[in-house]
Amino acid sequence: MAADRILTHFNELFCPHDPGHPLYGSEMNEATVLKDAYVAFADGKIQAIGEGDPSAYVDEHTVIEDYSGKVATPGLIDCHTHLVYGGNRAHEFAKKLSGMSYLDILAEGGGILSTLNATRASSFDELYDKSRKLLEQMMIHGVTSVEAKSGYGLNWETERRQMEVVRKLNEDLPVDLVSTFMGAHVIPPEYKANPDPLIDQIIAMLPQVKEEGLAEFVDVFCDDGVYNAQQSKRLLEAAKDLGFGTRIHADEIASIGGSAVAAEVGAVSAEHLMMITDEDIQKLAKAHVIGNLLPATTFSLMEDTYAPARKMMDAGMAITVTTDSNPGSCPTANLQFAMQLGCLYLRMTPIEVLNAVTVNAAYSINRAADVGSLDPGKKADLTVFDCPSLDYLLYYFATNHAVAVYKNGACVVRDRQLVTE
Repeated sequence: MAADRILTHFNELFCPHDPGHPLYGSEMNEATVLKDAYVAFADGKIQAIGEGDPSAYVDEHTVIEDYSGKVATPGLIDCHTHLVYGGNRAHEFAKKLSGMSYLDILAEGGGILSTLNATRASSFDELYDKSRKLLEQMMIHGVTSVEAKSGYGLNWETERRQMEVVRKLNEDLPVDLVSTFMGAHVIPPEYKANPDPLIDQIIAMLPQVKEEGLAEFVDVFCDDGVYNAQQSKRLLEAAKDLGFGTRIHADEIASIGGSAVAAEVGAVSAEHLMMITDEDIQKLAKAHVIGNLLPATTFSLMEDTYAPARKMMDAGMAITVTTDSNPGSCPTANLQFAMQLGCLYLRMTPIEVLNAVTVNAAYSINRAADVGSLDPGKKADLTVFDCPSLDYLLYYFATNHAVAVYKNGACVVRDRQLVTE
């Protein structure tokens, strides 16, 4: 059968392996890289990939686009974001630069609490418009699938509004959004002495989240100054009982047992992990929990300790790299920059990083049957970079190299601009 569209003459085409599970350990440094490559699309799906002449897939109706001098990957996947929020935290930037810690700013009523107040005060339309602009920036930087967490409401009305914004954006824009309910994101002052009643309230929200189809995953911030391991485990077990996938923010500020909770409950991913212990790395590896690493957050917080990616892979873990796009600790829409930090500070190879933002990220959001690799039958999601090689994409940092993005076989970004027709 002839293709609808064929993209030809890529200098290099990155083709991740999908063995039916995330890539673990040394598997992360394995991939097929095609030269003078083509990708054929049919009915919004990958039809074929190969090197050289694609004429076997051409008839008089096939659109052929020449990408000589460019490289391509499966559409990038940003599998940890806080997409929907009100306001911004630029007013805290000078405090951060002066040496104030994240927890000190939070103790003053800033940080997540500041965003909580702004989000509660924002209407659906205000949140939608703001989040759409951010999502469009992600698309322009090559992203075709995004995980989006709530967590700036801490009451049912606002949490629901955030998740409804995610659902509407998923309907309106050519990008796949995967929703995560994170009502347990911060502890407001009135619950600091005893957060257990708040955990009870969040657990009580779960059936409504499930009934209305507002989220697929549940997340909790398990760390010093937020929720402890016992509280986090209770919430995630309740979520798992209702059929949610589970995720956990763990070991970002201190190691207080969050990674062990992830292993015990069988979480899909444990996220951040800058302070993880060697013992907990072994627990996550044994439980096949994906380590979701966010080097741009460490960079933005001006911290010295990055997640020990090499130790994790040596232990046989699967890892991803993502932005943590959020208004406070990582205000960016540029996944490429996080990828470049993955090489420079996590000491990952380009192949490992590219696997982390494609096939492994797809498993992290439970979408590997559809995206993350270029296997025939998967969605025709592709990101094209104006780079002579894949190494150049990771070497030349802090620049948007994405010149074209295809979603379900349609071009949605061209010449670094959204396609609007």
